[in-house]
Amino acid sequence: MGILDWFRNRPAQFDTDRLSSELIRSATEKAITLTNPRLNVLPACHARLAPAVATAIGFVQAMVEALPSARPVSSALWSSDRVLRAFFAAPGDIPAALGRSGNLKTLFDKFPELDEACVTLGMAIREQQILGTVLHGAIVRRDVVQTSVSFSDHRTHACGRDESELRRLVGVQAFEYLLAQALSEIGEDRVERQELEGNRALIRARLRLLRDQGPGLGSMFAAAREAASEQGELEAKLLDNERQLEAIGDSGSALEMELACLIEVLENPGRYLRVAQRRLRLNTMNVLIDETSSEVAVDVDFSIADLGGTRPLQRAFVLARCARGDVPAQAISFDDAARYLL
Repeated sequence: MGILDWFRNRPAQFDTDRLSSELIRSATEKAITLTNPRLNVLPACHARLAPAVATAIGFVQAMVEALPSARPVSSALWSSDRVLRAFFAAPGDIPAALGRSGNLKTLFDKFPELDEACVTLGMAIREQQILGTVLHGAIVRRDVVQTSVSFSDHRTHACGRDESELRRLVGVQAFEYLLAQALSEIGEDRVERQELEGNRALIRARLRLLRDQGPGLGSMFAAAREAASEQGELEAKLLDNERQLEAIGDSGSALEMELACLIEVLENPGRYLRVAQRRLRLNTMNVLIDETSSEVAVDVDFSIADLGGTRPLQRAFVLARCARGDVPAQAISFDDAARYLL
């Protein structure tokens, strides 16, 4: 199975309920294909990688299983659903967010019988300190430090025909994210090795030139000492270069190092991907309040994804159910149309 075949059939290839030998075998093949197909030439490559793959899949399965059930997200529910009012400032923000998802539009176009689909709704979350007014019994206290919470940059990513398919797809994307982190670290090693090998070639060329020609005309101007000093510096740099190359491995051991890096990442998925559940009690102004407050409030539940690796990122998200009617039709871009007419 090639890379394109895997991506085409990706939801069906991640079982969120069990850790089967077939799933491990398929995921191991995918890890090798997406990282470096040449890893197959290493002795017992699949057998050495499979335990790490099983660890990563078990981690992802537990993460997916812990996600709360999908909640309805609709502009029609905004006025009566206080959680939606905490997530979105206005009802029109919901179709605007859903309409930005090309995947969701494609899904509804592909399955015209679908009235509803499931998506991951990601959001940026910001908490900031403000001064507000608090009512304690009959006493009004002003300039009280409070925490205001806001959600923005709503984006829908993965989508499926039902919640089960969505969870499988989330699992696949989480596993792919781990592979991407391994590939990134492998790429850094490759670049470092290439730079060291390039520097070694330059140092050797310069050192050879000094040894072959000696101080040359420098001896006429009493520069022999400087030439000898430069030769000593180059030899020291060359020795340091060789040590660094030995530390990261030469090109002959590069594949073994790539496999070791891939195993290291998959054996420690929690270093790169963490998902936690969070609950905030918010009043109608999205201000955090405690359980003792008599204000009208709602418990807002969502997940927080912490993505580590080379580009750390934190996002809030929920699994959501949305209706076809809340996904606006593709708007006509008159600017794009004009370009075709010119």
